[in-house]
Amino acid sequence: MRRSRITALTALAAATALTLTGCSSSKGGSGDSGGDKAGGANAATKAVVNVSDKKGGTVVYEHSDVPDSFDPGNTYYAYMYNFSRLYGRPLTTFNPAAGEEGNKLVPDLAESLGKVSTDGLTWTYKLRAGLKYDDGSAITSKDVKYAVERSNFAPDVLSNGPTYFHDLLVDNPEPYQGPYKDKTGDLKSIETPDDTTIVFHLKQPFADFDYLVSAPQTVPVPQAKDTGADYVKNIVSSGSYKFQSYADGKEAVLVPNPNWDAKTDPIRKQLADKIQVKLKIAQATIDQDLLAGNAQVDLAGKGVDPQTQAKILQDPKLKSSTDNAYGGRLVYTAINTQVAPFDNIDCRKAVQYAIDKVSVQTAIGGPIRGDIASTVLPPDIPGHQDFNLYQTAGNKADEAKAKDALKACGKPEGFKTTIMARQDRATEVASATAVQAALQKVGIQVDIQQFPQGKYFSDFAGVPAYNKEHNIGLIMMQWGADWPTGYGFLQQVVDGNAIKKSGNTNLSELNDPSINKLLSDAIANPDRAAREKIYGEIDKKTMEAAVIVPLTYYKVFLYRPASATNVGSTPAFSGEYDYLNIGVSK
Repeated sequence: MRRSRITALTALAAATALTLTGCSSSKGGSGDSGGDKAGGANAATKAVVNVSDKKGGTVVYEHSDVPDSFDPGNTYYAYMYNFSRLYGRPLTTFNPAAGEEGNKLVPDLAESLGKVSTDGLTWTYKLRAGLKYDDGSAITSKDVKYAVERSNFAPDVLSNGPTYFHDLLVDNPEPYQGPYKDKTGDLKSIETPDDTTIVFHLKQPFADFDYLVSAPQTVPVPQAKDTGADYVKNIVSSGSYKFQSYADGKEAVLVPNPNWDAKTDPIRKQLADKIQVKLKIAQATIDQDLLAGNAQVDLAGKGVDPQTQAKILQDPKLKSSTDNAYGGRLVYTAINTQVAPFDNIDCRKAVQYAIDKVSVQTAIGGPIRGDIASTVLPPDIPGHQDFNLYQTAGNKADEAKAKDALKACGKPEGFKTTIMARQDRATEVASATAVQAALQKVGIQVDIQQFPQGKYFSDFAGVPAYNKEHNIGLIMMQWGADWPTGYGFLQQVVDGNAIKKSGNTNLSELNDPSINKLLSDAIANPDRAAREKIYGEIDKKTMEAAVIVPLTYYKVFLYRPASATNVGSTPAFSGEYDYLNIGVSK
């Protein structure tokens, strides 16, 4: 079945290649948020399209699986960072605009960006006045502090999010066990001298801290309302919408938050009467609903499936409502250095040379869905440098070099391993199939195992013990920057200090002291140009270690229904549409 799927995709990509004219990649132009009524191909990568203040109606989001969590403190998908801003306000966020303007950081819960001390070790934020939860109670700085404590210091309860705060904040005299285990303790490195002031004390300077606090981990949570892993069932809203209902794995419905005040929130509108999120809808059905205008957004933001893509590209009218852009994403195969024989660098190099990247690009949907990659940093992330340590003719496999590497690692006849992919992502499974076929030609026998994306990191790919026990040597991955800097892209996937027992995203389990130190040195450096030079060095060191096989610099290919208003593609959220102010015209 997987082989027949790849054959069908090859034909579709051939059709795609004939119809690329008019759908060229665009990172975005001026980012003018003034808007464009007419639209056109790639219009939403340059400006917000179909601008409207029309109120009413239901905005429908659909998703082929389920998110890791709707809990802002327990999610690590870009689309949930994006969507959660509807019901949760972090200290800062990204400007709701298209193109480069969408990368601009703006205050959200805070009244301004952070005030940093001269030594770079203390960051202070002042909350806006008059902030309230959906129940009318006041939002305080203590609630922001508690949100950071629960999301970063209780990995046994909330395992999905990153660990930046845990790693950066000054340690307590006694190790802090998190709010669920340490009921009387207190995280001393975050101070709340009054109800509107929050102060963070860091171990070392961290130049990207304003970006870090844009994560939903700073969305306030009142401790009295927190129920740990069950908080997802009764989330308290600080945003313009609140939950009316939530059925796990089926549906979430949001309605306007009556205690949201536009005077305290210069970036949000409150347009729709209802926001409906339908889960576990087949991707082909989602595409049909988008084309018919019955849904406004594919929540996961990964683009239409290959069959729909071919149909759209052959129809000028449909093609005029598409957006194709980079979004700071890399599609890659992680090679697990802790699973034999990939603890041997030559066995890893064999994989680097054996994979046919063109076949993977075809499986994803052709050049319109991504350029062939050779580096970890995508070209739209500051610090990217062009280089290719494993050059092959035409980006096809070099079986001779692969077999030489297998001899060097003591496996001249090859070996067996397992590759993991997310079952609801047809193109990811097809990519794994392409990798499987290429590796088989040099004697590496690969078994494909598929898992649900909602549990991919919490239970499977992100659990090092599981991977070792089940011989998971290769893991399919798509990664987008946590924020648009080299550190925001690299740290969680190459820093040994980021490896976690669950929810891990350093899937190669790379723990190179020199790379770890370069990352630490870079983020402490106030000179942006110097930081970006170091990120290029880290990229090269990672590729020299052969732990990541870059496949494509991913490009989204999104369909924009005429029924959706205020639509703009933002690089801040991997090229997805900015979800903050999408409304409906009917």
